[in-house]
Amino acid sequence: MTAIPFDDDQKLFTMMAEHLYAAVLCDALDQAGYREQAVRADIRPVYNDAVVVGRALTMQSVDVYERAENEYEHEIAAVDALGPGDVMVASTQESTRTCLWGELLSTASRARGANGAVIDGYTRDVRLIQKMGFPVFSTGMYPVDSAGRGMVIDYNCIISCGGVIVHPGDLIFGDFDGVVVIPKDAAVEVIERAVNKVQGENITRQELQNGATLRDVYDK
Repeated sequence: MTAIPFDDDQKLFTMMAEHLYAAVLCDALDQAGYREQAVRADIRPVYNDAVVVGRALTMQSVDVYERAENEYEHEIAAVDALGPGDVMVASTQESTRTCLWGELLSTASRARGANGAVIDGYTRDVRLIQKMGFPVFSTGMYPVDSAGRGMVIDYNCIISCGGVIVHPGDLIFGDFDGVVVIPKDAAVEVIERAVNKVQGENITRQELQNGATLRDVYDK
């Protein structure tokens, strides 16, 4: 593997998508002392081969019980604030009443250059999202609109998504195993550890394929 391109986010995200995976990043986070960075297991990709890598732009939604004037104002502003390489990371406070995300928000996000979305809440229009190939992770599917059920109250703020505290600019990685949050100040250390671990695992895998016992390889 070539040098890690820390000075170029897009190259870094491409490298991570091609060579790393959620489990090895979790191991690297553990080694670096960050042991609670995997979001809850019920936040799943809406299609199996979805991979999301990018920097968090956060959004906070809460349940409401009546329609409000300008109820989409903060939601629209949050999506319009996305830029190249961003990942929308949203909390609904584990709402089961509303559906925060859908195909139109995915379309708008992609047009802004965003790399995907991680929603601690429901999404809809899933077949259209699958068709467009936009990586979305959510807790489930629900056909209702958010109007009168949920409302975004803030964005680019600190949130809790899937039980993990997320700051704007944290590094997000998600694949079929789940989603991990890499604190922005720890990204260099964690990614370097993950790359080294992948290289070591490649050697270990080859030795096991060549007939070495697991005990011998583990001890080595």
